Amino acid sequence: MPLLDVRDLTVEFPTRRGTLRALDGVSLALEPGEVLGVVGESGAGKSLTGTAIIGLLAPPGRIAGGQILLDGTRIDTLPEEAMRRLRGRRIGAIFQDPLTTLNPLLPIGRQLTETIRTHLSLSAAEARERAVHWLDEVGIPAASRRIDAYPHEFSGGQRQRVVIALALCAEPQVVIADEPTTALDVSVQAQIITLLKRLTREHGTAVMLITHDMGVIAETADRVAVMYAGRIAELGPVAEVVRQPAHPYTKGLMGSIPSLEHRVARLAQIDGAMPRLDAIPRGCAFHPRCPLAFDRCRTERPEMMPAGPTVAACWRTAAQPAQAMRAADA
Repeated sequence: MPLLDVRDLTVEFPTRRGTLRALDGVSLALEPGEVLGVVGESGAGKSLTGTAIIGLLAPPGRIAGGQILLDGTRIDTLPEEAMRRLRGRRIGAIFQDPLTTLNPLLPIGRQLTETIRTHLSLSAAEARERAVHWLDEVGIPAASRRIDAYPHEFSGGQRQRVVIALALCAEPQVVIADEPTTALDVSVQAQIITLLKRLTREHGTAVMLITHDMGVIAETADRVAVMYAGRIAELGPVAEVVRQPAHPYTKGLMGSIPSLEHRVARLAQIDGAMPRLDAIPRGCAFHPRCPLAFDRCRTERPEMMPAGPTVAACWRTAAQPAQAMRAADA
């Protein structure tokens, strides 16, 4: 049984002009110790998926359908107080900008110890000792001395390490990491990625890593979910998705990444833009931008179906076995 199981998740935003569907039947699962990458363009629904899982949807957004199960127990219907107790203790969160996560008026040690004591039955001294331990774990030098420093006294990379310590200090089973390296320079990104991988391996925490950077996904994740217009376009082992993408959108994302092995005069690009929520086309949402679209793509929405080692929501994937059989018969 998966540790985190999201089944057919639908999120809607009621407006004066009608109801906008921002997530439409998203299904994914995480196993203990696994890193699942979620990738796609801005507006694809990546961050919204994470926000819905941890119960922080801003009104008027609402979960309109589906289920979210943590270790077999449904959590999307929990009362707010029960969900607040669950956040931090069983589900942690790492956000893109540490300055929006950390209180600038409080020393980081106080913020860590308050989080620890909220979720664990420890004395003040034990909580402080645990906070120092986690600052050591995430690579903050002289942790026992710097625990009383304020957020502005740390560099951007160190603040992000503190946020990771804050997310993990109560040892949650699942961590939602939303663009945890975007605001950092490349060398610090690599350090944070290495840190996340090590902590996941050592503590058995499952991580949902949300990013627009396919390089980060390839380096960090075990599996990847590619999102487009509020749905999952392709899902599978990261090595297979990178090497043999099945969905045309995934192929476009892969083609836009420079390669060290092959020199090309011009990188591939995906023409057009992500559709607005009030203008998602009929059929496959990607068909107006897809060079391989045919009549069925424009009228009938594809569900996830096997595509070799991955699964993809693409009618071309469904057509390929039949085409191969006709070629064999010929």
